[in-house]
Parts: sequence; C-alpha cells; structure tokens
Amino acid sequence: MRDIAHTGITVTEAVGADLPIVRLPTATTGFVGRALRGPVNRPVRVRNYSEYQQVFGGLWQPSMLSYAVEQYFDNGGREAVIVRVVNGGAPATISLPCGDEKLVLEALSPGTREVLRASVDYDNIAPSEEDRFNLVLQRVRTLGSEQIEDQEIFRRLSTEPGTTRFITSALQESLLVRVRGAVPNARPDRTFRAGARHPIGYVDSNPDGDDGSPLTDYDLIGSAERGTGLFALRDVEDLHFVCIPPPARDRDIGPGVLLVAAQFCRDHRALLVVDPPAAWQTADDALQGLRELAFQSDSAFICFPRVQAFDRLRGRYEPFANSGAVAGALARMDSHGSPWDGLPDEQVLLRPGTRPLQMLTDADCQKLTAQGVNPLHAVRASVASTAQLKTLARGTGAGPESSLLTFRRRQLLTINSIESGTRWARFEGRDRNTWSRLARQVHAFLLGLAASGAFGKSADTQHFAVLCDERVNTVDDLRSGVVHCLVSLPTQRSGEHRSFMFTHRLEGSTVRAVNPRQLPPGTRFTVREPPRPAIDGSLEDTGPRRTLAQELFAPTPEQRPAVSSGTLRPEAAAARRLDLNLIARLYGESERRGDRF
Repeated sequence: MRDIAHTGITVTEAVGADLPIVRLPTATTGFVGRALRGPVNRPVRVRNYSEYQQVFGGLWQPSMLSYAVEQYFDNGGREAVIVRVVNGGAPATISLPCGDEKLVLEALSPGTREVLRASVDYDNIAPSEEDRFNLVLQRVRTLGSEQIEDQEIFRRLSTEPGTTRFITSALQESLLVRVRGAVPNARPDRTFRAGARHPIGYVDSNPDGDDGSPLTDYDLIGSAERGTGLFALRDVEDLHFVCIPPPARDRDIGPGVLLVAAQFCRDHRALLVVDPPAAWQTADDALQGLRELAFQSDSAFICFPRVQAFDRLRGRYEPFANSGAVAGALARMDSHGSPWDGLPDEQVLLRPGTRPLQMLTDADCQKLTAQGVNPLHAVRASVASTAQLKTLARGTGAGPESSLLTFRRRQLLTINSIESGTRWARFEGRDRNTWSRLARQVHAFLLGLAASGAFGKSADTQHFAVLCDERVNTVDDLRSGVVHCLVSLPTQRSGEHRSFMFTHRLEGSTVRAVNPRQLPPGTRFTVREPPRPAIDGSLEDTGPRRTLAQELFAPTPEQRPAVSSGTLRPEAAAARRLDLNLIARLYGESERRGDRF
C-alpha cells in the first residue's frame, strides 16, 4: 500500500514477545470509488484532503468519492485509505523522438487529467556511450502549467536490452509511466525548448487519455482473486470503517454491493458505513425502506438522514450521501471518547459546514433508534442523548451486544490488536515456551483494557481468560509450528463471554469464534474415557494419547470406537481426574470457518 506521507525506504519494528500489544487506531476509513486521476485498484493512505488532491486530483462532479472524502476530513476524519476504480478508460502517452523512430511511454493512471511531461538530456554521459541518456518525468497540475506535483529522475538509462539500466526494466520502479511497445535502437533525442540552445525543454503527454464510463456495481465490488475494487482493501491491517459512496449523483449502490461489502467487512473485522438511499426523505420512509431492504448485519451500521454540504464546483448547497461525513464525525468523537475507554455513547454530531438534509423530531429519533438506525444531528438533541448507537444486526448477531455499535467496535479493535500484536508467534511455533510467553503478553494487554474501563466498571464484566498451553496445543501442532491461543472476552451481560481462537502458523494467522457452553455456577465435571479394546492383555497401549482439547472438540479417529454424547456426562469431580470446570464453562466447539490473513 502506498503512503503519500512516506516515500522511499521505511523501516517498521514488528511487535515481539517482549513488547506490549499496541492498541490499533480506531477510525482508519477505506473509500472505494471513482476519482479524477491516480493509481487504479491500489490503496493509497492520505491524512488530509490536500494529500488526496495531490494524488487523486480533488473534486470532480462525476465522482461522489471526491465529495465523500472532503466531508470526511471536514468533519474530523484523520486517516483515509483510497482505492480508485475505473470502468474502461485509457492512459495518456508521451512520444519521445529517437531519430526516425519514437519511444512511447504510457501513463500508469488512466484519465484525461493525468498530465505528464518528459525531458531527455545527456549530462555526464560519455560520447562513446551512445545508448545512454537521462530521463526526467513530471506530473503537472494542468497542461502548460509549471506547478509540479510529482517528479522522477532516472539517470544513465539505456536502450540496449540486457543492460542493468535498460529502460523497460528501470521504469518498473516508476509510479508515473511504463514503456509501451518496442524500444527503438537509437536513444531518445535531447529535448530542446524552442529558440534555446540548452536541453531544458519538455515533451508533453498526448491528448489520448480517457476517463472511462460511469461505474457499475461490478466495478465497485471488483475481484477477490485479482485484488481489485473493494478487495484492494484486504491488505490494510488497521482498516476499521469502509465507505462506498454512490457511483453517481442520481444512483444508489445496489443491494449486491451491500451484501458483498458486509461479508468483506465481516471477514476482515471492519464495519461498513451504509448510505441511506435518496428515496428516504422522512423517518417513516427510512423505516419502510429498511423493512423492504431486509439487510441485516452486525458488521454494518447506518445513519439517517442524508447530508447537505456546499458544492464548491457548483457554488451552492447540494444533497449528498452521508457515509463520509459520518465516518469523519465518529473519528472526531473518538479523540475525546474512544471505544477503548468504555464511555457512554454520544450523538453523531456534524460540523457546521455539513448539516442533515432533514431535521428530526424527538419521536423520529426514538423510532429510528428502536429499528437500528442512528439519527444524525447538527445540534445536540434532548431525547437521543442517552440512546446507544446501533449496528444493523437487528437480532441476527451472536448476542444482544452485537446490535451495539460501540461494543462491536471495541470487540473488533481488541481482536485485531491481539492478532496483530502476537504475529511473532508464527516464527517461534516449535518452541514450547512460546505458549506461556504469548499468554502473558495477551493477558497483560487485556489487563490494561480492564483497568481503563473498556470492559465496564463491575467486577463481573472485567473477567476475561487466556488459555495457551497443552490443552489447546497438541504435539503435532508443536512439530508443525502451529500455535493456538484461546481468549474469552466479557460481554455487557454479567457472567457471559465471547471466546475466540487465535491460530498462528508460518503461512499466516487466523481468528475464529468459539461457541460458549454455559453451565450453572459451581458445576464441576470430569470426562471418563470409554474402555478401549486391548490389543494384547499383557501389553499397555503405547499409541499417542489424545489431548484434552481433542477429547472435548475434535472428532474421534476412525481406528477408535465412536464416543456417543451420552458417555460424556457431568458428575462430581473425582480424585486424580482432570478438572474441566473452567473449559466447560467458557469454551465449546469451534466454528469451521476462520478469518484468513
């Protein structure tokens, strides 16, 4: 991923076993849509609208993305990851004379606003080096402008194939152009400015770029296999919100985009900010439209109504989808009330430059909140001051708390921080000491969250558990370099927990949910193994013994008799037998599908 604020070589220190787990940022927002220019299907991180304008060209009337990003930063957004998608389009070219032939360079980014120019000189090139030349590439604001936005210099390039500075190979490092077609035998001529003797002129790009057609839902979704469209965000590790603005002013995104985006966010533990359709003009319209849409997901949330903001290109206030403004407002709210802090929810308030398209009454706010729609305000309202922000789970999540937006955000941030901060275990999976080191690291992180009130103020809600030993790791796991860590996090209900299995291997890391099994307080039970058929009465069974985790969760191997559910029954704990009280109370059978990283 490109970071506009950091160019060249950067060095990042990964979290190790001796370093504390770091809390991830709370509001990094990914945007997918059409832009005036810039790299295609490649995420670019920007931290203000000036950086967006430098890379993607600023406001453009056919681009709802450009307006959404502007409203995001206007309302307090701090960090955005932009993915530009196109429908067709063609890049501009630069034709450099090479005697009777031409060397054609092609812009990496399609569009009519990608204005490039090139200069060729022979400075510090010996007369005998007839294949060598220097090349300067520049992106300028407009054709004929001297306002340079980006520049690249390539020295001692060659037109001779097989050399270390062959132009086709050297320009693979360029962020602006590539070579199109064959390279002429002769090197490019010097570029002279008309009427001058010095090679200070430039060759401008040809007017053959094309912006392409308006986006379709397929362009926004993209391809998971090729990493295009929405799936270009899959490698953004700190992604928290995802916004997909409408493809045009008079169009909403289709239900297919919503379904794919919600599943993407679920797989990558992020939250989709859903835009209300333009047809939702009143609170009753929103409630009726929500019933007709029949869209439910604990990885998505929606705010109503749409917003009204000043369109600097049209010179008047215009209605817009609200996802960018909502994500920016939440990012601003996190600066004084982060989800990590466990504070009560606040209303989603817009800054003065952006205001709701309709004013909501107290009754409207109550009805919307009851159905999982978060009211959007320009000034603080009275009734909604204590209302909790909601997701679109609407009773379909893993528990009642999955409908609470702030709790869901905190849960996802906690899981992502643990997964990211314990990746060092991938490379030390064959060391048994890794288990205790990883458990201590995770326990210290959760202890800090509990101390800051992230899990609530009562003693019951602050209880958590971390398990990383032979009960969840087998001898085969140790040999294969696989490490499992079981983490149980408290919910808002006293005595209830949500548990997750973190698995690290050299190929990557996964996180999967674990279904809890609740038993009455104080219940203790043991597991009796069914008698095994003896091979020889005089010989003991010397085969590998199954671990506790295998006895509880794994299917019985075929060579052993099947164990019916009736053979595992609770009873009083006997002497010298395994006590499974903690595990039976908190952990159950694992879900088959995990989130892959």
